Amino acid sequence: MTIPPGPWGDNRRARIGLLGGSFNPAHAGHRHVAEVARRRLGLDEVWLMVSPGNPLKPRRGMAPFEARLDSARKIADGRGVVATDVEARLGTRYTDDTLARLRRRFPRARFVLVVGADNLAQLPRWKRWRRIARTTPIAVVPRPGKTRAALHGQAARVLARHRRRPAALLAQSWPGHGPCPPA
Repeated sequence: MTIPPGPWGDNRRARIGLLGGSFNPAHAGHRHVAEVARRRLGLDEVWLMVSPGNPLKPRRGMAPFEARLDSARKIADGRGVVATDVEARLGTRYTDDTLARLRRRFPRARFVLVVGADNLAQLPRWKRWRRIARTTPIAVVPRPGKTRAALHGQAARVLARHRRRPAALLAQSWPGHGPCPPA
């Protein structure tokens, strides 16, 4: 059984997908995205990173953090898909900050950001999004009604030369790290 990441990290050598979100509440669609990403990208784990507060979403209508974390735990299996409050424990609100701290705490792990097509469309609104794209592989999972628009958006145009097909190739190379090491 996989242990959710501790506050100080560890030396695990793994390929880890990071699926962040509000999970208000977590549902079968989130689990499906995590499983598809894990299989297609050859990931050892996908962490459902429950955000303590998404800077791009209103607080109104947001369930309490513990309720959202509990809903993520209910759809996770604790092995390949793990619900975690790591952002709350790290004290981060922005993905770039979270990634920087995770890399320091888990120096042997290789992370890939897993996002839905809707998040690719809004990626330019994220703080330091270009640095995120330079330093971290991003796997975009299609979403009905969102994918076509996302593929014509600013982020897709900027990142077009880095696009890989099939998606499984994404896990084979990592910006700044060369070939992905075996787990």
